[in-house]
Amino acid sequence: VIADRREGIGVCGWILVSLSFFLVVITFPVSIWACIKVIREYERAVVFRLGRILSKKAKGPGLILVLPCTDTFIKVDLRAVTCKIPPQEILTKDAVTTQVDGVVYYRIHSAVSAVANVTDVHSATFLLAQTTLRNILGTQSLAQLLAGREEITHSIQAILDSATEQWGIKVARVEIKDVRIPVAMQRAMAAEAEAAREARAKVVAAEGEMNASKALKQASMVLAESPAGLQLRYLQTLTTLAAENNSTIVFPLPINMLESLGQKNRGG
Repeated sequence: VIADRREGIGVCGWILVSLSFFLVVITFPVSIWACIKVIREYERAVVFRLGRILSKKAKGPGLILVLPCTDTFIKVDLRAVTCKIPPQEILTKDAVTTQVDGVVYYRIHSAVSAVANVTDVHSATFLLAQTTLRNILGTQSLAQLLAGREEITHSIQAILDSATEQWGIKVARVEIKDVRIPVAMQRAMAAEAEAAREARAKVVAAEGEMNASKALKQASMVLAESPAGLQLRYLQTLTTLAAENNSTIVFPLPINMLESLGQKNRGG
């Protein structure tokens, strides 16, 4: 980590810097081509003078001036970087083996920290993203992994953003691309879902039968109170059958009508 207190370059350092500046003056304007560097809009330059960072702030964009022999610089790209996490073999909380891959979007917001605090900022971020993905998903069950991707990605992003802050990294987004489970587990899950759907269908059918029986009971009570209503219902049924151009019509004859006819015959 960069120390807050800046130390001087010493007497020898100032002598070397003075000699370098004098060399630039006496070889002007030829030396100007070696001193002036162009930094693009999306880049920043961290300048080292005799091995020390020249200032706490990176230089650029535009033209910067460096002294030959004493100054060196490193360009840092500030554009967003896409980090693809290859499929990781993960054992979930409920002991299911899955393969999960993802992608991390990040950018460098402090060029000085990215150069001075870590050897290879992109490699370090990539390895940390892999480890964090495995650690977080290992604490989740398969159902949580499939249903709660958004919450998981937010937690991974928060952990990565906190860990890479000292490297000058800002994690913009984390996404889980795909979750692969074994074929046997896929078949078991499909069978379980099919059984659940069949159970729900049976429950719905049973509820329909119960509602239909209640409606028939109420209809029978209404027809029992009004015998003429039953005859009207018969006539309505005959009208419906006649409209379908049927050659045979089955006419249901009530039992009570037959009983009344038998009683009349015995009385006669």
